[in-house]
Amino acid sequence: MNASLSRALAFLLLWLAVAGRKPSDLPVGLVVSAAAAWVSMRLAPPSGGRLNLRATLVFVLDFLRLSLNSGVDVARRALSAAPDLRPGVVEARLKLPPGFARDAFCMIASLLPGTLLTGFEPDDDHKVYVHGLDLGQPIAPEIAAEEASFMRMFDHE
Repeated sequence: MNASLSRALAFLLLWLAVAGRKPSDLPVGLVVSAAAAWVSMRLAPPSGGRLNLRATLVFVLDFLRLSLNSGVDVARRALSAAPDLRPGVVEARLKLPPGFARDAFCMIASLLPGTLLTGFEPDDDHKVYVHGLDLGQPIAPEIAAEEASFMRMFDHE
């Protein structure tokens, strides 16, 4: 299946999820999906990479595990009478070059409870600053491990 058709199908599925499955809305959904696919192909052309389904499953399961563990940790700290917090900012290095893939990874990594990617060093595109609730945790190594897992999804080592 080519990239345009894949995107159009993805946009149609999104349309159906948001608008519902009324048959009378389907013609509009098809037109909107085709237009969205055309615009997305112009704004973000396909990179030619292939998605590794096994690595994607590993990434999703690992992300869910990390998210659950981090969420429980944040909730434990928040509900504690004397929260054990040592907040601060750490530096981490990313291997992904600037662009869509790195932006997507940064967005996903910021979803993990207890950490937030706050910005990049202006003079070094690969140095990112990460705010964490507990500097005693291995924040930078976890970011590096998640990035490596993310990169394996696209067979990009």
